Parts: sequence; structure tokens; C-alpha cells
Amino acid sequence: MKFLERFPAYKEYFEARGQGRENAAKRSPLVVDDKRTPHDLIESAHESIRQATAEELLSRLKTCSPSFFESVVVRLLMAMGYGGVAGHGSVTGKSGDGGIDGVIRQDKLGLDVVCIQAKRWDGPVGRPVVQQFVGSMDYYRAKKGVILTTSTFTRDGMDFLARIEGKTVVLVDGDRLAELMIDHDLGVTTTRTYALKEVSNDFFDEDGI
Repeated sequence: MKFLERFPAYKEYFEARGQGRENAAKRSPLVVDDKRTPHDLIESAHESIRQATAEELLSRLKTCSPSFFESVVVRLLMAMGYGGVAGHGSVTGKSGDGGIDGVIRQDKLGLDVVCIQAKRWDGPVGRPVVQQFVGSMDYYRAKKGVILTTSTFTRDGMDFLARIEGKTVVLVDGDRLAELMIDHDLGVTTTRTYALKEVSNDFFDEDGI
């Protein structure tokens, strides 16, 4: 722990979450594994900070407007490469489209379309929503779809997708959504970068000189 306190990011993170750590300590005492290497401790601290960032991201998404959330999920899928080289994505905002919130056209002619539905919910998304979305994909003649939510999906909603044919629909819950945003640098910024170095055996290989 003393080694990690040399890093400003580590200190800032725990100072900001100090109250939460104090409460956690009352519930469960902190146990430090002295057998872990400094690299192990850095990895552990990085994972803790990443988890905290994911939780804050999800909290912010739940408080943003529905229209902003729809634009976020379209931008995320584009950042993940689903728009291809020549494709583009957009928020639909149309009435009568069965709840399709966004569309990604993966080619210039729009022959390959991905339909998107964004659910900024607190409660779980169930089968009725999933089933309606699958049916609404016909409005765009789409065979691919993604439903993203800030909450979770019910078991019957997930089971329904296992029985459909001719269409592929992916469900992304809140935890996964936050992780994907971090992985693709959406809604986050890099504050610090540390380069971990070790002695080069090749440099000290006298026989190779």
C-alpha cells in the first residue's frame, strides 16, 4: 500500500472515495496480501479505479436525457467499428418505426443495416420490449440489431432471442455498456499514463555485442 501511495492517481482516487472506504472498513476489515508484487498491486489499483469509473459512467447515463442517451449508443457502436469505412449511424427519432431509436447503415447503399434500441431504464428490460424490437426491425428490412440499456434484461427476454431465426440481436446491459465505453474512449478521458520498465536482458548480453 505504501508503494502505491507514490502514485498521485492512487491517492486522489482513495481520497475522493474516502468516506466509502471508511464505511466498507467498518463492514469488513482490509486485508493486505504481502505476497503480492508491486506489479500485482498496480494491477489491482487500476482495476479498482476502472470499476469506479464504470460505476460513475453508468450513473451519469441514467441521469442524462433519453435523446442524449440514444446518441451515445449510436456513437459507441460507430466507435466499435460497426459503421464500417463508408457507413454512417444516426438517431432516427421517427414515429411509427416501432421503437427503433437508431440505425447504422454499414454501406453507402444501406444494404446492410443495424437497428438500435436504447433503454435508459432502472428496471429490467423484459420479453415484450425485446419481442417488439425484433418485429420492428422489419421496418428497415434489417437482420441485425442491438438493444442497450442502463439496467439489465430478464431471463425470458434473453431466452426469446435464442429461439428466433433469420435475425441476430445482441443485448448489452448497463455494466457491459459502461465497460465498452471505457474500452473505446467514449465519455472518458485519460488523465495519466504510467510506463512500467524493467531491465533489458538483451542489453546486457555481452555475447551478442
